[in-house]
Amino acid sequence: MSPSETGWPSLNVVIFPPVMCLILDDPKVTTLEIIELIHELILEDCWNLAKSIAEQLRITRDLVGSIIHEELDMWKLSAKWVPKYLNADQKRQPCQSSEQLLEFFRHDPNDFLLCLVTMDETWLYHYDPETKQQSMEWRRSGSPRPKKFQVQKSTGKILASIFWDQDGNLFLIDYLPKGQTVNMEHYSYLLVQLKDILKEKHRRKVT
Repeated sequence: MSPSETGWPSLNVVIFPPVMCLILDDPKVTTLEIIELIHELILEDCWNLAKSIAEQLRITRDLVGSIIHEELDMWKLSAKWVPKYLNADQKRQPCQSSEQLLEFFRHDPNDFLLCLVTMDETWLYHYDPETKQQSMEWRRSGSPRPKKFQVQKSTGKILASIFWDQDGNLFLIDYLPKGQTVNMEHYSYLLVQLKDILKEKHRRKVT
């Protein structure tokens, strides 16, 4: 029957989830029980807002925030952008390589470091503008600051691949030819060059 037929005032009925019943029915709920309820809500929905949790449990937003940060030691973190999605096999291969390197290190740490070669890449610009630190100059007190016009880095650049050992000795510096892309063939070519250099270095040590 409608409210007009019964004469009763209309009511707004709100259905709360079961997880709330403890707080709504029993005002003597302990802090530990509230912490557990908040934890359950977060585990059910990791995107749940603190404001929404406070409204569901009928407690203050500040209390929810304090429990989340201080008692549960949880913080909301934004997603990290990654350059490429890796499937299971692509993730497994680096793990296996790392485990193999770790096993070599445990077997003979000194020999492992002697055989270790580090590689890095960097872009070399045809023209790199002077930095603010480099433009600093001595002036008398009260003198006006020197002016520096903003200059963009040159569009022309070249990729340099550098290999060195634990002592900082350079083995190989390779510059990517103009028009060539960085792909599997390029890295294979670099590894072949490095292998020949290491063979020659070892031969000189033996002789």
